Amino acid sequence: MQKLLGRALGGALCLFASVVPAGTVSLADLARQEQFIEVRISGDGKYLAATTVVKDKPMLALINIATQKGAMVTPREGNQVVDFWWVNDHRVLYTEGTKVAGWDRPFATGEIFGVNADGSGGELLFGYRASDGRGATHIQRREPERASAELLDIMRGDDKRVLIGVTPWDSGADGAFTQIFQMDVNDGSKHQVGTAPLRGAEFLVDHHGVVRFAMGMDVHAYPQVFYRENADKPWSLLFQGTADQSIPWPVAFNRDDSTVYMTCSAAGAVAALCPWSVASSKMNAPVWQSATVGPTGLVRSLDRLDIVGVYSDPGTPTAQAIVPDADTIKVIGMMSRALPGESVSVVSSTDDGSKAVVLARSDMDPGTYYLWDSATGKASLLAQRASWIKPEQMASMQPVEFKARDGLAVHGYLSLPPGKEQAKHLPMVVYVHGGPFGVRDRWEFDPYVQMLATRGYAVLQVNFRGSGGYGDAFLRAGYREWGGKMQDDVTDATHWAIEQGIANPGRICIFGGSYGGYAALEGAVKEPDLYRCAIGYVGVYDLNLLYSRGDASDSTKNKSFLRFSLGEDSAQLAARSPINQLDKLKAGLMLIVGGEDTRVPPAHADELRNALGKRGIGYEWLFKPDEGHGFYTEANRTELFEKVNQFLDRQIGNGGGGSATGAP
Repeated sequence: MQKLLGRALGGALCLFASVVPAGTVSLADLARQEQFIEVRISGDGKYLAATTVVKDKPMLALINIATQKGAMVTPREGNQVVDFWWVNDHRVLYTEGTKVAGWDRPFATGEIFGVNADGSGGELLFGYRASDGRGATHIQRREPERASAELLDIMRGDDKRVLIGVTPWDSGADGAFTQIFQMDVNDGSKHQVGTAPLRGAEFLVDHHGVVRFAMGMDVHAYPQVFYRENADKPWSLLFQGTADQSIPWPVAFNRDDSTVYMTCSAAGAVAALCPWSVASSKMNAPVWQSATVGPTGLVRSLDRLDIVGVYSDPGTPTAQAIVPDADTIKVIGMMSRALPGESVSVVSSTDDGSKAVVLARSDMDPGTYYLWDSATGKASLLAQRASWIKPEQMASMQPVEFKARDGLAVHGYLSLPPGKEQAKHLPMVVYVHGGPFGVRDRWEFDPYVQMLATRGYAVLQVNFRGSGGYGDAFLRAGYREWGGKMQDDVTDATHWAIEQGIANPGRICIFGGSYGGYAALEGAVKEPDLYRCAIGYVGVYDLNLLYSRGDASDSTKNKSFLRFSLGEDSAQLAARSPINQLDKLKAGLMLIVGGEDTRVPPAHADELRNALGKRGIGYEWLFKPDEGHGFYTEANRTELFEKVNQFLDRQIGNGGGGSATGAP
């Protein structure tokens, strides 16, 4: 079983694909796409399906566990497999993506494909290229549609049909009302069973295959939750929020559909999970709550019919039981004891719960998949996500906490160079995440962090106010604080690292992408004596441009969100824009730009370049015309890693006249 995936594919995929010599991992290896992305087991436990990378392209592998034989599904016309689902014991539906201007990963085409477990019966079931060639008199014939489909539910127990949501493309900037269909998994024929009550909705389906909840944002970007008793009843507005008021959010039905678990409020907690009674429409006391963080996922029973626990990230990932003796909780506990230091989660299981695919991963390990079997009580290795990564060569990531200048508790992570965990006064990179709202840094393997830490730099990540995962009040505390309190949190984190003796105060660089690119440049001009250098990666440098250039303001909903989260005072936005503060700049500067970026178009960087040129300020420039909002191809990512490290070496490393290893 240990090399099952490799053997099943006849050597096309080698489980241990490369051998890294002792010492420092190569930047090219850090830039590589993971070989095995997702692994899932069929409902009867006889087959595995996995997205796997072959020659830089994610494909779909199908494996018969008993015979250890398999088939490869090759995407159409150079596309890539994005996601997949076992919809019955012998058939998989999957979606594909293609490289689209402005995106740093494959963009879903909106099509749904089907294939049998043995690789036969491949069909394009829905999408703009679909056609079955039958006559126009066939009422439910498959035909091309200018729309995107998403799988809503596999309708367990029904081997022939699934629920899909279909959203037309030609619907204007504000989007369309998604239509809900039952679709045949073999021929793609479908019939409509509902329509969403709001644009851009997400849905919650009960165990009988009925869409009961529709959730999303209204035109003001305020949250809404709609409910209906069954498919024949009309939608009614259940909860309405505002920019300052959160609402319960449905996340799962219990086993018999009598209860719905919802995120909720609780005294003394930043987040909680409460059962909502379907019969009485009343919210009951929380079954889980946390004073520090929100949930990151739900732990389901091995038969996938009930909720038995909650995943969260207070510092390192945890799985907390709400049903202490539940089967999944026992499996996670057993695997965690066998793999100390790893974060364990159950990612797929059979209908009867007798087998499960388990993922174990950490800050130093991209992850390994195991197949757990209740008959033996043991787990067998299936595949490593990135076998060329050797954890012993990687930097560990330690959770940290400090008080911001106004007393707010702020969390983050510190990664120190391997072998230099006790070193002091290291050159340091403050690595700022994008978003900014609702996004956070996590305890996980991050190639960008590793490409810095393995080269001798301490890496500090900050979940500044506005970041997700710490409750709605913490998130809203970042509204209208671009360049204000959000930036101060990053500054305070930097000073904390200096005070702790971690960072050499003369050798600190600030680096980030998207919002992080903004924070890097804003940090350099707001605190000119704190940072020796700054790296802006697909960053925003003129806040007023967000209202006119880029897709952040391409709809009424997006513009509304910008107004209450960014602010509308153009004078204040100008004052907090790095492009207007360049006279304060002392730091060395590097700009990284994707020519096809639609989120933050190259105009942001081009205008900054012009402003720098007028002042005679030098900078380094890395531009890739075929990349979008972040570099995607392995070759371009490798070059990015190399150029960033060369820049850092000149600014705060050996090339800058200092030590890149620090004093022990």
